[in-house]
Amino acid sequence: MNLEFITELIDEKIEKNESYIEVTFFELRVERNLSEEDTEFFIRLSTQRLKNLGYQIYYTGQRYFYQGQEREVTNNILYIAIRE
Repeated sequence: MNLEFITELIDEKIEKNESYIEVTFFELRVERNLSEEDTEFFIRLSTQRLKNLGYQIYYTGQRYFYQGQEREVTNNILYIAIRE
């Protein structure tokens, strides 16, 4: 895994929905076959990039508001990024 991989995956997610991004354990560890170390690296760099783009980041177990509703990041989701 490299920076190009991170950039492409985040860009795909922004293209689908620029205000709400969800990154799951399943898509990184199972679909993309990343190791635990690569997954941690991905989370660290991708969240920094999203913060630089103006997103708020919420991790597993945290509560957040989106579209007027309070929600919680569930166990199978690594993080959610919201830009309003």
